[in-house]
Amino acid sequence: MPRGGKREGAGRPAGRGPYGESTRPVRLPVSLVDRVMRFVKNRESAIPLYACGVSAGFPSPADDYLEGALDLNEHLVRQPAATFFVRARGDSMEGAGIYDGDLLVVDRSIEAKAGKVVIAALNGELTVKRLSRVEGRLRLEAENPTYAPIEFNEGDDVRLWGVVTNVIHSL
Repeated sequence: MPRGGKREGAGRPAGRGPYGESTRPVRLPVSLVDRVMRFVKNRESAIPLYACGVSAGFPSPADDYLEGALDLNEHLVRQPAATFFVRARGDSMEGAGIYDGDLLVVDRSIEAKAGKVVIAALNGELTVKRLSRVEGRLRLEAENPTYAPIEFNEGDDVRLWGVVTNVIHSL
């Protein structure tokens, strides 16, 4: 019996895999594998995006023009390797439009500077607050007047985890 080469009837029949059609191997940079796999997995459930805007004032005639499929990663994630999601708890940031249970998109590649909403670990506890500078000192401020600003004291372990770029919440 000869060795090597193609064997009749060997291998998976075309169209029997999860994609229902023939496949072929492709070489990808390792850094893109996760992104490509997410695209392949979610492609069938892509959400339609219409080209027309929706009036928040007076109604306007509806356009039936489909712009394409919407990939939320393209709109919410700037640096995939530096981005994570976290769920907000509490009401201290309601003035910034962040409510209890909201999903926050956090980018670690953006510089945390005064005015930005950040995720900070203060003495081992995570919090979401606006970073501010008062009289040359950084502090964390809530966007709810019932909460006092958090001043940093000597000996505090403060680590800025990233900047909140987007908030996702239900109506």
